[in-house]
Amino acid sequence: MPSQENIVDAILYLDESATRQLVKSMLDAGVNPVEIMEDCRKGMLAVGERFERGEFFLSEMIMAAEIFKQVTEQIRPYFSGSASARGKVVIGTVEGDIHDIGKNIFTALLEVEGFDVVDIGVDAPPERFIEAIREHSPDIVGMSCLLSTSIEAMKDTVDAISEEGLRQKTKIIVGGGRLERHAAEYIKPDAYTDNAAQGVKMCIELLRG
Repeated sequence: MPSQENIVDAILYLDESATRQLVKSMLDAGVNPVEIMEDCRKGMLAVGERFERGEFFLSEMIMAAEIFKQVTEQIRPYFSGSASARGKVVIGTVEGDIHDIGKNIFTALLEVEGFDVVDIGVDAPPERFIEAIREHSPDIVGMSCLLSTSIEAMKDTVDAISEEGLRQKTKIIVGGGRLERHAAEYIKPDAYTDNAAQGVKMCIELLRG
């Protein structure tokens, strides 16, 4: 059976053909699609680490994101859907940040678990989040960022939601590679994470709580 490391390597070396073949082999072998998505997430994490070290450039990041998108579409028919959605999540990358890889991974994993996801895109100002909350009445609002400078935008968005009287109607989870405990204490969400798979588990817990 293909190993996790092979998929990680295939994504890391931007080999779309090899990645798709490995995914097909794992699906044919009956591997849980959620596990395969997690393996692909680790591959994307490795790509991000190379980007941060200056070993990859934007073109490689875009290519890796496209591979992940293709793999997601390949796996999607194997997701076990349910008659009704587990819950609704509005998600977006906050104002001033145009990175969407982490957001897209999180969205894909949420959909695997049966969530109805409304993606409002990148560089989303507080007003766009507020409009989406009013229009879609989500159970959870997710905010993503990659840049350290976007922490302030997250704080501003959470504060704006509270000022509009919408905070009591929805839970807020924030995520991104630069998030840690002190930043979360400043932003004051209901949950925070730097791991997409963990974030999905937190969303499930938020619905229960």
